[in-house]
Amino acid sequence: MGMSDKIEAFINELLKNETEEWLQIQRNELASVFGCVPSQINYVISTRFNPEHGYAVESKRGGGGYLKIKRIRCSNDLIAEAIQAAPDALDEETALKSLKNLTRLGALDEKTANVIFNGISDASLDIERRARDKLRARIFKNMLAAAEKY
Repeated sequence: MGMSDKIEAFINELLKNETEEWLQIQRNELASVFGCVPSQINYVISTRFNPEHGYAVESKRGGGGYLKIKRIRCSNDLIAEAIQAAPDALDEETALKSLKNLTRLGALDEKTANVIFNGISDASLDIERRARDKLRARIFKNMLAAAEKY
């Protein structure tokens, strides 16, 4: 196992045990643990802990510098949670808030959210309120499930 692999495994173990949202580590301290230069830590962070690999990183350089790392939740997980959390009857305002939140979190793009909202809006579902809210919830869940696959 190479040095980069060891550093990655160590950081992953710290992330697994971290109770806070962000794991904060000192670049220089980590380099001294592994007997390497801080640039080796930078290399591992930039190549193995980036958005493409499901991580967000904040970095501050200098004497009191640090690295903050957190796992980015998969958008499919967010969509699955939204489906599970959706009630059996869903009013238009709550549906819109849910879609905006999923868009803000990056689980849906704006175009998809707009298509879903237009399909479940009061204007599209011109039936009695109680029936409309139940139908909206079913359509909302099904459309999110379809969006989850893309």
